[in-house]
Amino acid sequence: MAQSELKRELANRHVQLIAIGGTIGTGLFLGSGKAIQQAGPSIMITYLIVGIAVFFVMRALGELLLSKAGYQSFTDIAEDYLGPRAAFITGWTYWFCWIMTAMADVIAVGVYVQYWFDIPQWVPAIACLVILLGLNLLTVKNFGELEFWFALIKVITILALIGIGVILLVMGFKTDAGSVTVRNLWEHGGVFPNGVKGFLFSFQMVVFAYVGVELVGVSAAETSNPEKNIPSAINKIPLRILFFYVGALFVLLCINPWTELNASESPFVKTFSLVGIPIAAGVINFVVLTSAASACNSGMFSTSRILYNLGKNRQASAHFSKLNKNHVPGNSLFISTLVISAGALLSKLIPEQAFGIVTTISAICFIWVWGVVLVCHIKYKKTRPELQAASKFKAPLTPAINYVVLALFAAILIIMLIAEETRPALLFTPLWFVLLYILYPRPSKRVKESSIATNIE
Repeated sequence: MAQSELKRELANRHVQLIAIGGTIGTGLFLGSGKAIQQAGPSIMITYLIVGIAVFFVMRALGELLLSKAGYQSFTDIAEDYLGPRAAFITGWTYWFCWIMTAMADVIAVGVYVQYWFDIPQWVPAIACLVILLGLNLLTVKNFGELEFWFALIKVITILALIGIGVILLVMGFKTDAGSVTVRNLWEHGGVFPNGVKGFLFSFQMVVFAYVGVELVGVSAAETSNPEKNIPSAINKIPLRILFFYVGALFVLLCINPWTELNASESPFVKTFSLVGIPIAAGVINFVVLTSAASACNSGMFSTSRILYNLGKNRQASAHFSKLNKNHVPGNSLFISTLVISAGALLSKLIPEQAFGIVTTISAICFIWVWGVVLVCHIKYKKTRPELQAASKFKAPLTPAINYVVLALFAAILIIMLIAEETRPALLFTPLWFVLLYILYPRPSKRVKESSIATNIE
């Protein structure tokens, strides 16, 4: 028999690790190499600035989610405060950018497996999708368990890097690239070796590195104790940002002068190789493989839940709002996985440009989603003062900080327009929003009346 509601099976440890897994991924393990080449040591400042902005977005999202028991994701919030058209555009945009990101990650799985086995890329890519689909169709708890272990591997790797780095700093260790010293942060052209321009151009990749942190919000409907688990996960984000991002980059740049790092390879592989760990390349390849699989797993989870909500809110086919016997939106999960599998075609048509285009489009779309959360929070404070007064998880410094973060996001979009590499994707992406605006299905009179009655109740 078809089920009507998502099941709350995600425990606190699942939510905590989903939050960690969402903020540690391809953007850090691979994309940081390119960002370092652009900004030099000032990349740590970029990660810190964007990390602080994301934290305030998450605090706003957390307060909104807990302000009303019926909210299952931020698309519900968008509909409540900005109307059904905004919810339609936001929901489909969130689905689209995760589809794009998951495509890149599943292709990456094929590439990484080739390190050990000489087989076509599409074979392990499809195999990964089939395995993840099968596990996710069973129960949401399987998703939580997968992310728990995937995130644990990432955390152990970064902890190992930071631990090794601290030991090498204390020892004054010497590598082929020179001494391991804090002076590497400023002795190779200064903290801003490529000037303000290089620093600003690094923001796009850093925004992409934080993609996924809002999964705490997507998983809200399936969290066993949202009043406790969501605030706990969100409040620990700043510490994780400082430790896992800024801390890891600090160690990387102390061991390696930024001039020694290649934009096309993982700085983590380079670092472990320099400190003399013979199996470094294989170890990091495994970590990056699990990271890509984790990101793909997150993409499958989030796209299926967004599609489920769109179907439930009559903004997509009602076919997508049906749950299987395990309370999982099987139809939405299957369709999303099928679309993600088309990523193999993308890598075949534009192999050199695919990653850059996907990361830029994802960053733009996520800026939209995060911006919608901030705007909704501003309206929430203005129009629902009684809910805000009763809130047990008030977002700090609002509404002023909301405007500051929105201004930062606008500035990042302008930077993307100026940069030649990101300009084409930025100019293309608005077509997606125009298309959604045109395709928005106007609700019938009966649906409108039903919605009004529900809101009154």
